[in-house]
Amino acid sequence: MNIYILSNCKNSTFVIYTKHMFLKIPNYIKYIFTNVFSLFIFILLFRFFFYLFFTNLDGASAKEIQKAIFLGVRFDLKLAILSFFPLAIFVLVTNYKFFKNTIYKKIANFYLVSIYLILTLFYIFDFGYYEYLAIRLDASSLRFLSNFKISSQVLVESYPVYKGLFGLLVLSFIIYKFSGFLYKFFSKAHQKITKKIKFAFFTSTFLLLSFGVYNSVTHYPLRWSEAFFSKNNSANQFALNPVLYFFDSFAFRSEGVDIEKFKTYYPVIAKHLNLPQDTINFEQKVTFKNPYKEKPNIVFVMLESVGTAPMSFYGNPLNSTPKMDSIIKESLSFSKFYVHKPGTAGSVFASITGLPDIEDVKTASRNPMIIDQRIVFDQIKGYEKSYFIGGSANWANIRGVFQSNIKGLKIYEEGSFDEVNRADVWGIDDYDLFKEADKRLKKLYDEGKPFVTYIQTATNHMPFTVPDKKESYTPILEDDIDEETLLTGGFRSLGQLNAIRYLDFNVARFLERAKESGYYDNSIFVFFGDHRGGMKKLNFLKNNEDDLGIQVHHVPFFINAPKYIKPQVIDKYAKLIDIFPTATGLAKIDYTNYTLGRNLLDSTAINTAAFVYIQSKGEKAVGLIKDGFYYEKTNISKKASLFSLQSNIIKDIKLDKPNITQQMDSLLSAYYHTTKYLYFNNKKVSK
Repeated sequence: MNIYILSNCKNSTFVIYTKHMFLKIPNYIKYIFTNVFSLFIFILLFRFFFYLFFTNLDGASAKEIQKAIFLGVRFDLKLAILSFFPLAIFVLVTNYKFFKNTIYKKIANFYLVSIYLILTLFYIFDFGYYEYLAIRLDASSLRFLSNFKISSQVLVESYPVYKGLFGLLVLSFIIYKFSGFLYKFFSKAHQKITKKIKFAFFTSTFLLLSFGVYNSVTHYPLRWSEAFFSKNNSANQFALNPVLYFFDSFAFRSEGVDIEKFKTYYPVIAKHLNLPQDTINFEQKVTFKNPYKEKPNIVFVMLESVGTAPMSFYGNPLNSTPKMDSIIKESLSFSKFYVHKPGTAGSVFASITGLPDIEDVKTASRNPMIIDQRIVFDQIKGYEKSYFIGGSANWANIRGVFQSNIKGLKIYEEGSFDEVNRADVWGIDDYDLFKEADKRLKKLYDEGKPFVTYIQTATNHMPFTVPDKKESYTPILEDDIDEETLLTGGFRSLGQLNAIRYLDFNVARFLERAKESGYYDNSIFVFFGDHRGGMKKLNFLKNNEDDLGIQVHHVPFFINAPKYIKPQVIDKYAKLIDIFPTATGLAKIDYTNYTLGRNLLDSTAINTAAFVYIQSKGEKAVGLIKDGFYYEKTNISKKASLFSLQSNIIKDIKLDKPNITQQMDSLLSAYYHTTKYLYFNNKKVSK
């Protein structure tokens, strides 16, 4: 009994002592840490929402998830401290005076409401950005501000923006009241302290907050790169804090042209593309001894947000693209075709200019210094040239890319169609776009004028606007399919599945119109995806492309032209910049190639590869796909990895395959530095 009493006394004494020490802490110090803690909890809530609704950690181990959570909490604490740090310094300097002047209360309220709103907006945009591209918000997302009107329309038509604005107003009111409550609570009577103690509290608080920002007991502070600890990209993305990562990502933007490195690697690219090695010369003349007497028409159709994964022809378990499946079986198709950059503007630029888009922050189409290039499209003589887009060609400066490079091009956009039934932010839908294109192509055919045209679809893009019925097309209704079935195909929503089904219908309908109009037989139809849209876990894949982050680049490329080419599947590696040399060669049109693209039907084009621009280990990187291997290297830190595409697991084998690693590193560097060089050295020669 005596021992119990003694123990109880000790506990009581400790509690009393602790309470006494707590009371001695000045209220302004308590105010600082209470606000930091509140911000920390607020930020953690967003991480919890991200975990529930966006991330997919099915492929991650329990240990990886635990580490991701631990790192994420540290990042969130760092952000909470950084967010409040300016006001904390102000409070430390003013100390007790902070609670005696009403202007200080107004400053604190305004600051806190602003911080909470800014953080909320960051996370909202991060959620949408991740849903679209499967990466957290970074500096490259600023490219959407270049077309603020279009980007804002996409938001309004895809998400409940007005309800969200009302929610932000409610949040502002709640934070305002909460800030006032904390200010009033801690402005109550307080004890006087000496200057020495005040200085001690100032110093200790400053150091404690600084340590929270440093957030490490090692020689190096907590950095974004620590989040990329796993081979599971979903775990890495979950660990990141998007606000911190957004500002950190400014540090690894474009490194520009390095002439010395270009000269070093020119022999490598020259050997790969059969160019002269003794002098820098990219000019390759292509002539045909027996051209077709009747010039074939060429029709390029860019399939918005279509990768191989959402198509049933390439293994998707849902019957998503039955009509295109049938068309591909009657076409020449490439099973290993990749776009360079997962974005529409980047793919339009690359397909037109023959140069990959490897700009880090904005797209190459938005750089006025590099859009004027010597391209194949411009050299197709004696042809009527046109470009069809359902909305405005001002989007992403695409008008500049076409008009700067193609003489005599006619652009058909909103305002130039006979019928304008605007579907959404992207203008008229694909059905009407193909219908309007067919009218003009039929007229050219009737006049005996050969044509080459580029049609850019858009309906298979958020907000996924499809009609209730269009001829034989009807969307799948919610009662006809469950979420589990959607997930087996990797689709994020029923709207996404219906959108690709609608595009599938429109592609087939377009070819039917071409047959009815008479120009089908004498035309070469080139279909290609610009990138794969965001999808859920692709469990039906039989390779590790999705885990490596390159599946989003893997898209369909097929040429439907029964008169000119036999149906077959070619499994050589191919890339977006190859489409114009390939199609122009198939049409037997003379041209001079100054770009990095090549004719995939040329019998000498056997040593092929695909060059991609990606995000790896938290920074911009480039990758090379060749001979069943994938090699990637980050642009700034030069971290490199080699993977086998024949395996279902992710294992870096660069140390096991030193010769392959060295060869792929050289070719990858050659592609990268040559692209940078050609941006500024492939200009049209003024006459």
